[in-house]
Amino acid sequence: MATAKIKKGDTVKVIAGKDKGKEGKVVSVSAGKVVVEGVNTVTKHAKASQANPQGGIIHKDAPIDASNVMYVHKGKATRVGFTVKDGKKVRVAKSTGEVID
Repeated sequence: MATAKIKKGDTVKVIAGKDKGKEGKVVSVSAGKVVVEGVNTVTKHAKASQANPQGGIIHKDAPIDASNVMYVHKGKATRVGFTVKDGKKVRVAKSTGEVID
């Protein structure tokens, strides 16, 4: 599998879908999907269990496709590329050419 352009902890902007324009921090990444704080919130009706004795309605962030978000660098959404610096593969912001991490 290729290296992911979006990683946990990144700030991203949603570029497509019902939450278009929203920004948030990436909580988790898996199999081409990302979970972003405050984006794609769904309502789940939970049955009472040992972990959740009260049960009831739970609001949680559902995953969205990684292709629908863009990395935010210095307040602007930018594409992410890769380059090799000092023998290491690093992410680079396409708009500025600066190394992200």
